[in-house]
Amino acid sequence: MTEKESATDNIIADAMATPSPAKSMGDPGITPLSPSHIQQNDTDSNAHTGPSFIVVVAVDFGTTSSGYAYAFTKEPECIHTMRRWEGGDPGVSNQKTPTTILLTPDRKFHSFGYAARDFYHDLDPSESRHWLYLEKFKMKLHTTANLSIDTELHAANGKRVKAIDIFAYALAFFKEQALKELSDQAGAEFDNTNIRWVITVPAIWKMPAKQFMREAAYKAGLVPRDIPEQLIIALEPEAASIYCRKLRLHQMIDIGTKNTQNGFSPTENVGAGMTQGDRYVVVDCGGGTVDLTVHQIQLPEGHLKELYKASGGPYGSIGIDYEFEKLLCKIFGPDFIDQFKIKRPAAWVDLMIAFESRKRAAAPDRTNPLNINLPFSFIDYYKKFRGHSVEHALRKSNVDFVKWSSQGMLRMNPDAMNALFKPTIDHIIQHLTDLFDKPEVCDIKFLFLVGGFAESPLLQQAVQNMLHGRSRIIIPHDVGLTILKGAVLFGLDPGVIKVRRSPLTYGVGVLNRYIEGKHPPDKMLVKDGTRWCTDVFDTFIACDQSVALGETVKRSYTPAKPSQQVIVIHIYCSEKERVCFISEPGVRKCGTLRLDVTGTETSAARREIQTHMQFGDTEIRAMAVDVATSRTVKASIDFLAQ
Repeated sequence: MTEKESATDNIIADAMATPSPAKSMGDPGITPLSPSHIQQNDTDSNAHTGPSFIVVVAVDFGTTSSGYAYAFTKEPECIHTMRRWEGGDPGVSNQKTPTTILLTPDRKFHSFGYAARDFYHDLDPSESRHWLYLEKFKMKLHTTANLSIDTELHAANGKRVKAIDIFAYALAFFKEQALKELSDQAGAEFDNTNIRWVITVPAIWKMPAKQFMREAAYKAGLVPRDIPEQLIIALEPEAASIYCRKLRLHQMIDIGTKNTQNGFSPTENVGAGMTQGDRYVVVDCGGGTVDLTVHQIQLPEGHLKELYKASGGPYGSIGIDYEFEKLLCKIFGPDFIDQFKIKRPAAWVDLMIAFESRKRAAAPDRTNPLNINLPFSFIDYYKKFRGHSVEHALRKSNVDFVKWSSQGMLRMNPDAMNALFKPTIDHIIQHLTDLFDKPEVCDIKFLFLVGGFAESPLLQQAVQNMLHGRSRIIIPHDVGLTILKGAVLFGLDPGVIKVRRSPLTYGVGVLNRYIEGKHPPDKMLVKDGTRWCTDVFDTFIACDQSVALGETVKRSYTPAKPSQQVIVIHIYCSEKERVCFISEPGVRKCGTLRLDVTGTETSAARREIQTHMQFGDTEIRAMAVDVATSRTVKASIDFLAQ
């Protein structure tokens, strides 16, 4: 479709006897009938009500590690984190398992987590290259521009697999684990219909990635497609925020004072307790992304209000892994590293595990070197590949601070390790600095550092230096499980966040009456003697606009022809707050609203379909009603590229 064709999506229907020349194929002619400003509904009637569930199970599907936790609705204070996993790593203690998945050579699910990694590692190299091993694949959903159900991932052996299958396999694995644990606890088969599922995603993810997660959950059999409310998408920093506002003093560390108590009674809430209107920032530092949320607490209920739209970027701890890989390329040559990864994928995984445990030992005041074990097959394969030794490569590479130790290790001076952290930490600090410069982000009482990467002393020190004591920096004790526990709390009470900020401006293209002097001449369309202005952007909600839970945007549409069965409306979005035309730079088509009007035929001269869209939740929803008959019209919004 050309820009010109798709531009005039919406044309006043009853003013038209014949299709407009500018209208694209199959696009209905529609226009808003009603002036349609946001109408405030009762904010408590939010879309999460529905059948009551016995238990909430949250899955924190992370870039580097994943896990689940649950709580029974009768005992909401008691959050259970999943059983201990077998096969943990030295120097890494947590209750999550690596986000790694292994498929058999015929592409069937084999194992997940430590089990997948260990099995893959023990395969003979001649065999392992036929197996499909994937890790750190979640970021693909963030980085793919036109994400669709057909988006593919690359396994370690270079083979391609459909992303939706991998995400569905992973979610099905968690479903099976959680159901098994719940059944063991209940002493009888636990029924999945009694579970409300929660899946966490980064707040900076766009709508297509959130919808992709939902599609994967349907495919995994987590919830049936016809009961969408059984699954909630939770935003990671929001979940962390919900958990942090309930923290008791003995459950956290104030890194300004480095002690746990702070002179208050240990049962008190954060600091001297959160008081009405306190503002705080949650910085969720994960494996793939860093996500920032700014919240204000509203007492007595402890509801939360978002003060600035979620921000962040792909600055997670895997950035340090990429820097290490770049360092290896510098020393041993990118051609060798690429070959080694393909020919000895299991040994490469080993090397990265060895690096991971040393990465966690990096600290600002460290003086002694960090030793990283090089797998034997690395040393051996390098000699075959280059005809000289690893030791020789290190000597001639001119890379300061990295030496060879006779025990077969890379010996890294602490400065060399800190240099690997620098680009990632610099990104985070730059982002925090920009955020704190925003007028909405003033008087911040606390900054909560959460997520696995928050445990890094180098990151903690950088944040402290940046803040100069402007806010108290708080790190929960179980920092890696904060999001998981918060996601359970969110599933128990999804209405806790009362006000959010829209991350983008959303709207549709419509025709307005042409006004001389106001509208550009090139936008004029004459139809039956009436002059129309095409491509007008009808804003549903503006970027960074506050929107309450349950608040709806109301529009009325009318089918172009009485016989029309489906109305398809293109939704456009932009990062700019003010948009006048859908043809402006930075405005892109991001989704479609589909109204299925079959069975709503009426003798009325024109049918009016009233559409309500909700933007105050973690996902955008649509509902529609045929005004003449008051019958519900099936409405759906699709953000995945077709």
